[in-house]
Amino acid sequence: MHRPQYVLCLLILLCSNVLVPAVALANQTAVPTIGAKGAALMDVDSGRLLYGKNEHVQLPMASTTKIMTAILAIESGRLNELVTVSSNAVKVEPSSIWLVAGEQMSLLHLVYGLMLRSGNDAAIAIAEHLAGSVSAFAELMNAKARELGMVNTNFTNSHGLPDNNHYTTAYDLAMLSAYALRNPQFRAIVSTTRISIADERTGAPRIWYNKNRMLEIYPGADGVKTGWTRAAGHCLVASASRSGQRLVAVVLNSPDDWGETASLLDYGFANYRPLCLFSAGQYIATVEVARGNPPNVGVLAEESFFWPVRKGEQVQLQYLVQLELPIVAPLRRGDRVGYMLVIEKGRTVARIPLVSDQTVTPNWWRELLPGLWKNFSQLLWRGNSQ
Repeated sequence: MHRPQYVLCLLILLCSNVLVPAVALANQTAVPTIGAKGAALMDVDSGRLLYGKNEHVQLPMASTTKIMTAILAIESGRLNELVTVSSNAVKVEPSSIWLVAGEQMSLLHLVYGLMLRSGNDAAIAIAEHLAGSVSAFAELMNAKARELGMVNTNFTNSHGLPDNNHYTTAYDLAMLSAYALRNPQFRAIVSTTRISIADERTGAPRIWYNKNRMLEIYPGADGVKTGWTRAAGHCLVASASRSGQRLVAVVLNSPDDWGETASLLDYGFANYRPLCLFSAGQYIATVEVARGNPPNVGVLAEESFFWPVRKGEQVQLQYLVQLELPIVAPLRRGDRVGYMLVIEKGRTVARIPLVSDQTVTPNWWRELLPGLWKNFSQLLWRGNSQ
């Protein structure tokens, strides 16, 4: 069976002055003074870090842990399943959504309780349902963390209650949050300010309000999670969107979590604008198609790519085209033929699919004629030799 091999080619170094329109950034602000022990500001779509303070220092994360719990539950594809709440789940200390042992609730509603009310009982119920135990679920959390490149993070539970081996960094948490915010279901949940869910035992409504005050006090706020323990202090992950740009701010052990995340978001929106470096459908290269008619095909970017820049900033990125070789006919327009890696300082920040710009049919004559000529030549040789 044919196995495509990825071949790296077309290394391009972009080093140019990119001037963002002065009008768009007329109200630039200074870098804020942040008192949190760790902080980070990141552009969600690109993953670019726009601000950091001790961003790689390992710190307790409290209930911001639940961002990972929620995205794993969503990605499980099991949100419609009913979860039976265990006696173990209801024994955990508050915060709580006051679950009762033996009651059943959909996994989706448990995720709402997890993210709006920070229910530790919901966190345990989710972990037990998806993995059998909290410790087994923590293994899934750590596997996902490694997949995302969260090299300074370790999870031991699904709720964030204190444990010396349970920690993250502002950068890792921003990276996780940016990843989660690219999921539409996650965005819908964390941007919800109020939800009413019927109690399956009594039929009475359970009304949950989101603890994240940023949704009410900050223009454009759309997520994501609060957190507090004595060990971790006040922690907050806050996201907001303006003019098509979404940013996420993280503060760990902050003296003013609401104010500091607001200052970070203000700084990001005032100083950075997304610049389109590649548009969906943009021509990238021409490649050969084996046995194809035509023998070559244009390669297009399937998605647009934006990079946040400051006014007058010099953008330095590398683009590496990665093709699935050999490319063999038949090929339909829009078929994927590889990827383009966008690299900043040695780190891949985007992997843009590349597709064919046209349909290529097999050129059977190129395959048949050599064989026919060989057979015809052999027949002539045999006839002449008799």
